[in-house]
Amino acid sequence: MHTSFGPARVDGVFGYWYGKGPGVDRTGDVFRHANVTGTNKLGGVLAIAGDDHAAQSSTFAHQSDGIFQSVMMPVMQPSDVEEIIEYGLAGIALSRFAGVWVAMKTIAEVVESSAVVDVPVHGPVFTTPEFDVPKHGLNWDASLNWPADRMEYERRLIEERLPAVRAWVVANRINKPVLQPSRSKLCLVTIGKAHQDVMQALADLGIGSAQAEALGLGVFKYGVSWPVETETLLEAFGGCGEFLVVEEKQPIIEDQIKAEFYGRGVGRRPAVVGKTDDRGRKLLKATGELRPLDVAEAIVARLEVRVGVGREANEMLREVKAKLEGLRRRSEGGELIRLDARKPFFCAGCPHNRSTKAPDGSITGAGIGCHIMALSMPERNTTLFSHMGGEGMHWIGAHEFSKAKHTFQNLGDGTYAHSGSLAIRAAVADGANITYKILYNDAVAMTGGQPVEGGPSPLDIAGQLLSEGVARVELVSDEPKKWRKGVKRVRGLGLHHRDEMEDVQKDLRDTYGVTAIIYEQTCDRSGVAGSGTSFPIRPSACSSTSGSARAVAIVR
Repeated sequence: MHTSFGPARVDGVFGYWYGKGPGVDRTGDVFRHANVTGTNKLGGVLAIAGDDHAAQSSTFAHQSDGIFQSVMMPVMQPSDVEEIIEYGLAGIALSRFAGVWVAMKTIAEVVESSAVVDVPVHGPVFTTPEFDVPKHGLNWDASLNWPADRMEYERRLIEERLPAVRAWVVANRINKPVLQPSRSKLCLVTIGKAHQDVMQALADLGIGSAQAEALGLGVFKYGVSWPVETETLLEAFGGCGEFLVVEEKQPIIEDQIKAEFYGRGVGRRPAVVGKTDDRGRKLLKATGELRPLDVAEAIVARLEVRVGVGREANEMLREVKAKLEGLRRRSEGGELIRLDARKPFFCAGCPHNRSTKAPDGSITGAGIGCHIMALSMPERNTTLFSHMGGEGMHWIGAHEFSKAKHTFQNLGDGTYAHSGSLAIRAAVADGANITYKILYNDAVAMTGGQPVEGGPSPLDIAGQLLSEGVARVELVSDEPKKWRKGVKRVRGLGLHHRDEMEDVQKDLRDTYGVTAIIYEQTCDRSGVAGSGTSFPIRPSACSSTSGSARAVAIVR
């Protein structure tokens, strides 16, 4: 596509995109346009999604599979560090061949781990499938014209590119059997992190190759969760009586396999279970994260149904059930050690300690950032929160129906640069009575203290706000003297020491319209890290703020 702008310096350009689950949500329309348009045979794009199934560092748990499926992007799911490399290369190769954007879903248990991996010197060699490629090819076609050919774009994606994806996945054995007995009675179908849960469950139950052979138990591992191809599965387990699909969250693979098998006829259709069993009873949960014990429980439950007669198999099943009982006892046993309760709180020296406080009788909205911890501090009267870029939108919808006259809204400088400025613009358009507190700490502290993209200064932000209709903007700083000259260049911008913060808030609370306070104080996380000074940390005084370990006290 780089050739659209004239002669190019290179033959092809490949790209990697990364975003957490919420970023995938926001980028859905971008993915749709890009994927329908297609990729170059010398380019390729891999979109890497960081999913948070347990909401460990997100407002809510999320699963990106459905978003990618909606925009018709193939989804690869590595189960370990080695597969991150393998699928990363395979994803680009698939993208080049089929002309689609390819997604790779990762989660913390897979990414935040280490391994020793042998990397081939010359890299992998991928197989080009025997596929009837149309004369116009599978990749981006500059001859197509929008809007006249918009339905042709859709036809090519659905009728040509996605079948090409399945053919490429089959040819390169991305989905493959892991444990294959001579006669299969039950096949465990796995994907991503759930595959490791299955293998751990089998180890905990004492099921190795010999035991699996006696029980008729197989394991098939999918690498691509959408679109699912069943050719490889049936090639390995065509005579199997039941497939138990083990996957976290919603049944993405399970539903596709059921749809594929449905047309085979009742007599030739194997049973497929996963989230529920063959009687509709709950089997594997669709919430939170799966544990190996959860998986072990499901495996044993289905083995009891499928093993049937046979002395050796039944003896083996009794041993497996005894192992499961031992796992249950261990999970329920042990002494519960109660640790001193400690609520999450701001780091020592954190500017949010002061900036999130509001005058008595005020209401404040929270937002995405370390400052969201104000929600757990009742004395700060901070209620509600939103996605990034939606700060203050609750008030826009509610103020016409509320007896309250005004609200404050916390907004980090990173979020402002990301999408928060759009929220302020919407508030101005609505005419809401709200004061935004832009918490300028010069770092994205939640994810390591990186600088804010674009690096707008407090003066840049003030100038933008005033030019877009914000009634008043006041700059509050722990070092106001460093801003005195600059403030003179921004007409209408006031300057105050942070000791005046409460008075400034009261003043703006009584000023009708959209107003803003820019509270400037450098984040201690970035300040100490950038100072070159090292202090010994008292371990007993450490806490965790949004997954980032910090010291709340230092010993000089």
